[in-house]
Amino acid sequence: MFDVETMADALWRATTYASVCQVHLRGNVLLSEPLIAEHVKARPAGHWGTVPGTAWALAHVALAAGEDEGGPHMIPLLGAGHAGVAQLAMAWLNGELQAILPCFGADAGGLERLCEAFPEVDGLGAEVIPGLFAGDYLGGRLGGCLPFAQGAGLDAPDRILLPVIGDGECETPTTAAAWLAHAALPGARVLPVIHVNGFRMGGVSLLGAMGDQQLCNWAAGLGWRPTVVQVDEGSRAEHALFQEALAKAAGSVGRGQPAAIFLRCQKGWGGPEAVGGRQVLGTSRMHKTPLGDGHADVEQLRLLERWLASYRPRELFDAEGCPRGALAAALDRARWRRLPGDGAVRPLNTSTGRDVPESFAAAVESTIRAHVAEGGFRVFSPDELDSNRLGAMAGQPWSAEVLAEEVLLEWLAGWTSGGRTGVLISYEAFASLLVCGLVAHLKARRLTAAAKAPSLNLLLTSYGWHNVYTHGDPSAATALLAMKDPAVRVLVPADPGRLAMVLDEAFGSRGQLNIVVAGKHSRTQFPMTTIEEELTRGLAIWPHLSDHGEPDVTIATAGDLPAQVVAEAVEGLRKARRCRIRVVNLTDLTVLGNPAAWPRGLSIADTDHYFGVDAGLLVVTLGHPAAVWGLLEGRLRRPVEVIGWRDPAGPVPQAELARTAGLDADGLDEAVARLLGKRAESW
Repeated sequence: MFDVETMADALWRATTYASVCQVHLRGNVLLSEPLIAEHVKARPAGHWGTVPGTAWALAHVALAAGEDEGGPHMIPLLGAGHAGVAQLAMAWLNGELQAILPCFGADAGGLERLCEAFPEVDGLGAEVIPGLFAGDYLGGRLGGCLPFAQGAGLDAPDRILLPVIGDGECETPTTAAAWLAHAALPGARVLPVIHVNGFRMGGVSLLGAMGDQQLCNWAAGLGWRPTVVQVDEGSRAEHALFQEALAKAAGSVGRGQPAAIFLRCQKGWGGPEAVGGRQVLGTSRMHKTPLGDGHADVEQLRLLERWLASYRPRELFDAEGCPRGALAAALDRARWRRLPGDGAVRPLNTSTGRDVPESFAAAVESTIRAHVAEGGFRVFSPDELDSNRLGAMAGQPWSAEVLAEEVLLEWLAGWTSGGRTGVLISYEAFASLLVCGLVAHLKARRLTAAAKAPSLNLLLTSYGWHNVYTHGDPSAATALLAMKDPAVRVLVPADPGRLAMVLDEAFGSRGQLNIVVAGKHSRTQFPMTTIEEELTRGLAIWPHLSDHGEPDVTIATAGDLPAQVVAEAVEGLRKARRCRIRVVNLTDLTVLGNPAAWPRGLSIADTDHYFGVDAGLLVVTLGHPAAVWGLLEGRLRRPVEVIGWRDPAGPVPQAELARTAGLDADGLDEAVARLLGKRAESW
């Protein structure tokens, strides 16, 4: 029978040992014979510096989770992508890796194959992986783990989220804001573990330069109750001290002031102290391996051998590389908790008999309140709900506002990762701040069952056409469309009625990134007779604005302002140009894309059906024309013109902005004339 300190030590040593092996070895992974050059990689690659502290935290949390059957489950999250080597090592030990890739069994052969594959492990790579223990944080960039954990732990009494984040990570704007923003989420059950090893990749970290009292003062000033634990000897006393701090802090989660644990250790703790007469331990030189030439340098080879032997692998593994003794007991007791990904899916109600809201605000508020009433729904927004005419939702128990767009995105992502539904409501001008995070979440969702999680929903308002010069920037949608990720949808409802239906469908969807763009001034309402086709297919011909038969020109509107301008101008265009015009409303901009990449993309036959066999096509969009051209990719066998956002040289009146971009009657007339001319030339 082994006590918890002995088991924690064994699990920590095994994880760090397997991590060093992955970075450096290509054979002799159990040190069953003296280490020679042929056993060592010629070009070792990977990040060692964060491994010892990360492995320490994960080992203790996994063992503590073995005792949480009757209480909240403890779920760790890794913030530093460079901790992937430790995550892979622990996944090899606990069998998770073998379940994904059977060649990596929990024995010497599996470890040797893992070492040979690292850092280019097929389908997994070398960074933190969403599909493994502690990888539920759906992001690949530094800074989002703490707010993601806050969102995942919100209104979830059955779990405690433990984000393991680095001292350098705390310097990022997202993490820095999340410490303070936690006060806006009183129901979030989070226990951060801050790995203070003193250095970022290239220099001393700001927190690492602080003494213990300074650290405590900093945390307390932000509203947190800190505990500092020094662990850089690996002693039984240090294991006991950290285990005690973890149990005490976890027991206080949800009861008053939130707690945080600062885990202090040297950078690269456990590795060689000096290489070639140069100090490396406790310096930024330990961020990656300090032994980059063990294959050719005899001194480095001997240092590597002593380093590996210091973990006493023969106590951990039998002759076949299977766990033994305290390690086997630790693996039997540990629990590898993950976030639940399930959640109820509400059927879409496309009944046209529902009341049609009269305004943007009525559409948004009525739809959101209907979903709130069903439970598991949250609204996240900057301090702009009132500005967006949604002030009635501000201050509600299911809404949270804070002036940090990136934090809001992570709250939403964390919230949805547990099977709940929500929406981030913001200005379109500020959405470009979210692109990096959204791209990372999209990439991570491809690798995990989170692809089936509730969709990430963004409602972007106050776009440049109806705002000041500084608030005109539709680049978020443009950048996301450029990814050609089939999960992305850019939804541009033409009126309040369509907005309500689009939001309802988005909130009930799975695995999507729904970017809904709608103006808060919108009141014009068009007939709803085509709404079911618009929701299911992404577009529809509007008969009330279209001529019968084959058109000479088709105008495709994408958004409320384009629909309004075209509706007001179409009869004049028809008379002035003596042509047959068809108006098609696009509810999902991605229908313009290649069906090989986009689920709703139009085939050539589809384009003939909707746009006419040989009609010129004018697309009028809220966003960048470049986004439309990127979707079309020159596939259409017809003349095409695009009217969309054009950034003015400086502040101009709205009418002048529209005229400059061509979004007025004269601009439409000129575009139609060009299309008719090109069509005539092709005959």
